[in-house]
Amino acid sequence: MEKPVQIPIQSLQHVGIPVSDIKISEKFYEKLGFSKVMHRTFIYEGEEGICVMMKREGVTIELYQLPEKELPSIKARKDGHIDHIAFDVPDIDAAFKALKSGGFRIIEDAPVKLEFWERGCRYFNICGPDDERLEFNQIL
Repeated sequence: MEKPVQIPIQSLQHVGIPVSDIKISEKFYEKLGFSKVMHRTFIYEGEEGICVMMKREGVTIELYQLPEKELPSIKARKDGHIDHIAFDVPDIDAAFKALKSGGFRIIEDAPVKLEFWERGCRYFNICGPDDERLEFNQIL
C-alpha cells in the first residue's frame, strides 16, 4: 500500500448540491432546521450563478444554482445530485503541493479564490477513481 499524503484535514467542510431553484431549496433546508449563513453570487462561463451555504449545528450544505442555460441539465438528473464533498484544510497551498507531488489528478492549475464567507476562501478539486470531485477548501 502506498504511503498516504500528509494533509491535515480538519473536518468535512460541506457537501455541494446543485439545485434548479435556490429559493425553493433554501426553504426546504430551513424546514429541516438549517439556517442561511452565506449568500453570494459567482460567475460560471460568463454568467451569474447563486450560492447559499446552509448550516445546522456542525453540518454545512452548499446549495448552488447555475445560470439559467445550465438548468435543464440539473433538472434532467435522476439521482446523484451531490456534486462534491469538501474538506476543510488549514493551509490550501500546502495541501495543493502535497496532492500534486502525490500524483493526484488536480482539476485547477492553482487554488482558486472566491469572495465567499466574510474574508473569502481558496479551494481546488481533485478527481477520484470514478471522477468524483473532492474539494479542499480553506476559509480565510
